[in-house]
Amino acid sequence: MLIVADPIFSQKDVRVKAPAGEGTRSLPLATAVSDLAGGSLDTGEAEIKRLTDTRTEADEIARLARSAQTSVDVLLDLEANETNVAGRDLQRYGVLHFATHGLLNTDHPQFSGLVLSLVGEQQKDGFLRVSEVFNFRLSTPLVMLSACETGLGRVQRGEGVMGLSRAFMYAGAPTVGASLWAIADRSTAQLMSDFYEAYLAGQGTQPAGALRSAQLKMLNNPRYSAPFYWAPFIMIGDWK
Repeated sequence: MLIVADPIFSQKDVRVKAPAGEGTRSLPLATAVSDLAGGSLDTGEAEIKRLTDTRTEADEIARLARSAQTSVDVLLDLEANETNVAGRDLQRYGVLHFATHGLLNTDHPQFSGLVLSLVGEQQKDGFLRVSEVFNFRLSTPLVMLSACETGLGRVQRGEGVMGLSRAFMYAGAPTVGASLWAIADRSTAQLMSDFYEAYLAGQGTQPAGALRSAQLKMLNNPRYSAPFYWAPFIMIGDWK
């Protein structure tokens, strides 16, 4: 399993130790977001806030994986960058899990993407776009996109929904977990923990069954019983 979570989006982040210009490079966020939006977005003082609970999510999933005797690599902080993801042999992983911000562009779906570390990245711009995911080579049974609106995109006649989930399936993943609306940080961490607890239980549980189990568990929790918290995630592709 490969987990990519809690990237650093700003030079002001307390996790950035070195002063600006000493081993770190903060990408021009406004320019990058504008590019992601196909050049049509007036970003102004663009800022992407840290999702602190994605770290809790990553730590808990890693713990569950190790308990299930599943090897796991975890990329956090500065290491959760585009170069580290794109430069790996992704075919060796059975699960790819991304916990970060997702940015959606329905007019130009090739610019939709996942936001990875925007600080310290020396080779790429920090945004893993649909157009770049199409070039991946995966043999991964499951990709989980724990980010906002990753299941959305532009509906293309004869093709279906063009977006991140389609890109990962084209790259070789038979099943992609994705969201249909903007998700809450803390409740998503809980949902993903419950999902992997069921998925890694060693009883042949398939992704769709594990997601159903996690959603029912949250439905019965008064704190997260509202559909907003448990209903955004769906499994796309091979449901078996």
